[in-house]
Amino acid sequence: MKRRELLSVIAAGLTTASIVPARAAGKPVRIGAIYPLTGALASTGQDIKNAIELAVDIVNKPHPDLKTIPLAAGSGLPRLGGAQLEVVFSDSQGNPATGLADAQRLIDEQGVVALTGAYQSNVTETCSRVAEQRGIPYLNGESSSPALTERGYKWFFRTTPNDETFIQNMMDFLGTIQKVPTQRIAVVYENTDFGVNTFKAVQKFAPQFKRQIVAGIAYTAGSPSLSAEVGKLAAAKPDVAIFASYTSDALLFVRTMREMKYAPPVLLANDAGFIDSAFVKQAGPQAQGILTRDVWATDIAQTNPVLNRINALYHARTGKDLNGNNARSMAGVLVLADAINRAGSTDPEAIRKALIATDLGYEQVAMPWPGVKFDAHGQNERGAGLILQMEGPGYKTVWPTQFRHDKSLPKLPFAWS
Repeated sequence: MKRRELLSVIAAGLTTASIVPARAAGKPVRIGAIYPLTGALASTGQDIKNAIELAVDIVNKPHPDLKTIPLAAGSGLPRLGGAQLEVVFSDSQGNPATGLADAQRLIDEQGVVALTGAYQSNVTETCSRVAEQRGIPYLNGESSSPALTERGYKWFFRTTPNDETFIQNMMDFLGTIQKVPTQRIAVVYENTDFGVNTFKAVQKFAPQFKRQIVAGIAYTAGSPSLSAEVGKLAAAKPDVAIFASYTSDALLFVRTMREMKYAPPVLLANDAGFIDSAFVKQAGPQAQGILTRDVWATDIAQTNPVLNRINALYHARTGKDLNGNNARSMAGVLVLADAINRAGSTDPEAIRKALIATDLGYEQVAMPWPGVKFDAHGQNERGAGLILQMEGPGYKTVWPTQFRHDKSLPKLPFAWS
């Protein structure tokens, strides 16, 4: 790294370790990635960073065994003279204001041609506002708040399904359960964009599926105690408790419910903290039977040669499998890189037009989705959700039923191990 570039990085509040280095001659193509690399969500942020670094490796080095994935078989971006893809990471610390400043620095000082991130919907909201104002493409791979694609933005694109899709998936899944009642639903959610929009989606879809919301329990993220919220949940006596929580809160809820000897018959998470690798490691052995919505499942990946190979590459790097948080981020960067290559230019408008024209099928995306194609709002029309259950060392697919390999699942009612 040149001295002038190093000084620029330091001035931007970044570190040299935060840059995935280019490995080819010529000017690299830079994109900025904003994630919570420190603080309460650091484990999730690091998982995502590792997955994005794998995406960069897939683009920059030949991977002929992944030849159905655009750019994987060759080296770099062929329509830009083989230029290498470079990702500059910035740490939002889980704070919307910090994320906004990150976006400004990455655009103004690091010369990125596009942005990705920022996992938390409320941070993505502020980062993407900057990108919209500056006319810079923003590809979001993992934030699920429906409101993000309802702002009339022209530079914002999202590959993951949103919470309305996920909650409708949950209602469809609950309709397949015969072992326990599923009519009475409580929603426990943090009072941010992610949690509030989860609750709104449940309010929208529960009546359509003839289900009753018996409690909506909002809480402040990072609260030192959640005993009052668990008490309210127990008093409501729901058949199903839907949680929208990030990692530290998910762990605290599990610990508190165990201490209070309470368990809802069906504990169904809206992804996020409940699938984080730290949660699976720390709480998984005592939380067998927790259900979650997701977009990635290792048991499904094992039946798909390309997804299985990608997961193996990630496992070789980290000793862990991909999960729904970081697999989506990785896939989003691969979609963005493909659009930049098809644009044949680093001009923001050319990249935006290439994103609009994106039309990828099942074999071309690094996710178990039908593909990627953006609607007029920038939302991927071809994303799909899954329902998984904690069984043994990790999660297994239980819905849609055609992907369920273990016919003994789901195991209900839920009870603490």
